[in-house]
Amino acid sequence: MLSQKARYALRAMVELARAEEQVTAGELALRADAPRKFLEAILLGLARHKLVTSRRGKFGGYLLARPAEQISFAEIIRLVDGPLALAPCVSRTAFRRCEDCSDLATCALREALLRARDATAAVLEGYSLADAVTGQGAELIG
Repeated sequence: MLSQKARYALRAMVELARAEEQVTAGELALRADAPRKFLEAILLGLARHKLVTSRRGKFGGYLLARPAEQISFAEIIRLVDGPLALAPCVSRTAFRRCEDCSDLATCALREALLRARDATAAVLEGYSLADAVTGQGAELIG
């Protein structure tokens, strides 16, 4: 499951992609429907990893550090929540053997988890902030 922190990060980044100019933390918190102090901490991390740039002062605010087409949902999620994989033994970025696994080669779960990771990564790496801005929304399930 996506953490609330990742949801706020994604919503804030989409709002920055929509913006024509820099956006203050307060305005961004309103647009992303996120608590301001929590969002400021998220933005600090995003700035540290060069996804956003910030300007201080009276006329300060935040901007995307790269064009929206070049920032994928996968990049943001990995930065905030870590690997996309459901288990560490199928992670491409943080591989490690599962504690309760006696043999990777014969693990009955690993193939399905690897396929799920690959499918998830393919979708999220192929979906940019620009796609989110121009998207039509998703089907409603319920």
